[in-house]
Amino acid sequence: MRSLLALVLLVSFAASAANLDCSIKASKTTKKTDMPGMAKVSVEDAKKSALGAVNASGAAITKGGLEVEDGCLVYSYDVKIPGKNGIEEVIVDAGSGKVLKTEHEGSVKEALEKTVDTMKK
Repeated sequence: MRSLLALVLLVSFAASAANLDCSIKASKTTKKTDMPGMAKVSVEDAKKSALGAVNASGAAITKGGLEVEDGCLVYSYDVKIPGKNGIEEVIVDAGSGKVLKTEHEGSVKEALEKTVDTMKK
């Protein structure tokens, strides 16, 4: 049952990431150690873009970093906004610094994503 749930969640996450228009293409097999050298935008600038996208006082990045999503090298950050349930997931192009996508993840989706992340390890 748990494996089926994880598969359903992975498919839904992949579908929600579809069609990113990015400047740096990468594959899921790209080594994590190679990613920083491929990125043209610094971590600091990507974080500023992510926080600017949510435009909320007191917002803070709770986790994130470089990853490959939908064939793109991106910074993916979870941003917590005080007084708001769940988190905002913000995807920043690692080549241009442009915010490619923002999506609110309620507490249920956030918990399910953590389960999937744990199962990947």
